[in-house]
Amino acid sequence: MGAIAVIGLHWGDEGKGRIVDLLVKDCDGVVRYNGGPNAGHTLVVDGEVFRLHLIPSGILHKDKVNVIGNGVIIDPKVLLEEIDELKSRGFFNGRLYISDRAPLLFPYHRVIDELEETFRGHFNLGTTRRGVGPGYTDEVNRSGLRIIDLFSDSFEERLRNIWEIKVKMSPCLDSKIKIDEVVRDYRFYLDYLKPYITDTVDLLHSLLSDGKRILLEGAQGFLLDVDFGTYPYVSSSSSGIGGIFSGSGINPKQLERIFGVAKAYMTRVGAGPFPTELKDETGNYLREKGREYGTTTGRPRRCGWLDCVATKYSCAVNGVDGIYITKLDVLDGLSEVKVSIGYQYEGEKFYHFPASLEVLENCQPIYEVFPGWKIEGNKLPPNAKSFVRFIEEFLDVKVLGVSIGPEREALIDLC
Repeated sequence: MGAIAVIGLHWGDEGKGRIVDLLVKDCDGVVRYNGGPNAGHTLVVDGEVFRLHLIPSGILHKDKVNVIGNGVIIDPKVLLEEIDELKSRGFFNGRLYISDRAPLLFPYHRVIDELEETFRGHFNLGTTRRGVGPGYTDEVNRSGLRIIDLFSDSFEERLRNIWEIKVKMSPCLDSKIKIDEVVRDYRFYLDYLKPYITDTVDLLHSLLSDGKRILLEGAQGFLLDVDFGTYPYVSSSSSGIGGIFSGSGINPKQLERIFGVAKAYMTRVGAGPFPTELKDETGNYLREKGREYGTTTGRPRRCGWLDCVATKYSCAVNGVDGIYITKLDVLDGLSEVKVSIGYQYEGEKFYHFPASLEVLENCQPIYEVFPGWKIEGNKLPPNAKSFVRFIEEFLDVKVLGVSIGPEREALIDLC
C-alpha cells in the first residue's frame, strides 16, 4: 500500500471533496497538505451539507485517520469552530492529528491582508482576506510561529517581539489588535487543540510502513499554484504535486497514483485572467444552476467554458493518472456546449498555456462546439458521451468518472 493524491486542475472549487469522499472508502486516512482557512470543501452526506476549511474530508467517516499536514497554515479559531460544529452534528470521529510543524495564523495577518488588498486598488488580487498570504510570508521570512511554538515557555516573548516589529513597520496595526488578548486566546487554543497535536511526519511514515493507504487531499487548484498558476493571481502555497511532499513529509516513492478533478466548465473566484469566461446569460445560467458561490467568502464565482488547454497543462505538470469530471449535469439544457482547444493573440494561434498575464487577459479562445444534451437517470446520453470522450482524447488522460449531481451516489463510474 502507499499514497494516492487528489488534485484540482483549475482555480479551485472543482469538487475535490466529493471525489475524496468517494475514494476514501478504500483508504485508511486523509491528509490535507496545503492552503489554510481560505480553502473550502463542500460535501453532501445523507442530505446534510458540510463545509470544511481546514479539516480533511475523511472526518465524516468514523474509521478514518485525518491529518492536517505541516504545509497547512492554521487559524486556531477557525479550526476550533470547525471541530465544535462537527461535534454538535455528530460527525466528528476524534481521529484528528495536527502537525506540530504547521505555521500559525494570527489576527494581525488578517488585518495586513485587508490593508494590502485595499491599498492595491484596482490591482487587488481578490484574496479571501483570511490572512493566508501574510501568514505564509512570515513563514518564508522566518518571522512566523508554528504549532510547536505554542508549547514553548518563550512563546509569549517571541510573539510580542514579532508584534513590536510589525507595529514599527505598520503603526496602524496598533489600534486594530490588542496583543494581550491574542496571547490569552492562543493559550486557550493550545489547551483545546493539545490532544490532536503530534509529529504527523512520523505518524504518516508509520502508517505507510504498516501497509496503510493514505489519500492526500489538495486544496484550491493547480492554476492557483504559486509557481505554476496565473501569477500573481494565485494562492500562497503549492497546490500541485510539489506541495504534496513539502506539505506532508511523505516522499515521492510513496506516492502511487495521482487523480485530477475538473469541472465540466470553469469557475474562478476573485481577480485574475480567465480566457473562457462568460459574461452573459449563459454564464449566469451556469452560476445559478451550479450554485457557484464561494464556500469561504460567499462571493459569486465567475463562470465560463471548459479550457482544455489549461486542463491539459495541469495534467502534464502533475503527472495525472486519471481524472474525474464533476457537475456535468449543470450543462443540461444548453443548446450547445463549448470547450477551448487553443488561443488566438494578436493574429497568431497557439495551443499551450502561457505564462504571460497580458496574453491570458487578452487572448481569444478557439472553441470546439458540441450539441447539448439532457441527462435522464444514471446514464449519459450520446452527446454527453461524445463530450467526455473528446476531453479524454484531448488530455490524453483517462476519464474515470463523471458526477451528475451533488449526492454521493450521483457519480457514473467510467473505469
